[in-house]
Amino acid sequence: MTTASPNVLGGQLRLAVLRLSRRLRQQAVGDITPSQLSALTTVARYGGLTLGELAAIERIAPPSMTRIVARLEERGLLERSADVSDRRVARVTVSSTGEVLLAETRTRRDAYLACRLRSMTAEERAVLAKAVPLLERLASEEAEPPPPASPTRAGPGAARGTPRGSRGSPQRKG
Repeated sequence: MTTASPNVLGGQLRLAVLRLSRRLRQQAVGDITPSQLSALTTVARYGGLTLGELAAIERIAPPSMTRIVARLEERGLLERSADVSDRRVARVTVSSTGEVLLAETRTRRDAYLACRLRSMTAEERAVLAKAVPLLERLASEEAEPPPPASPTRAGPGAARGTPRGSRGSPQRKG
């Protein structure tokens, strides 16, 4: 068996992960956008967060996060409360309705994957089981940053040293 170069393997892996991610997003419960679900999941994971903290974790602009949180509040999935140490600061937490939605979405996604995995051989499932720690390592925040964009593939900000697609604001995890 030959080993693909990092560039070739990276492209293949990117496409496979994007396709799988799309399929899993389609398994969400209710009429919730991927951005809303991501924010809700982050609040559930970290507990009471300020909108600024949530925006930083999600890597999106604070005004965008304000709109996302407002929609989640309107639907009763998030609750806003004053910080105990500084009443001027608002923190958001997941409501019981939000917890139910997250649990149902997790269950539905896990069932989707379990169904797909049952169609594979034991050997194929063993290969995937061995790959999980490697995929987790690839997804970790501790990875090296990508190299700067080359001038031939860069956008308008290349002359200033800004990578293509960057406008100086935080980018969403992808």
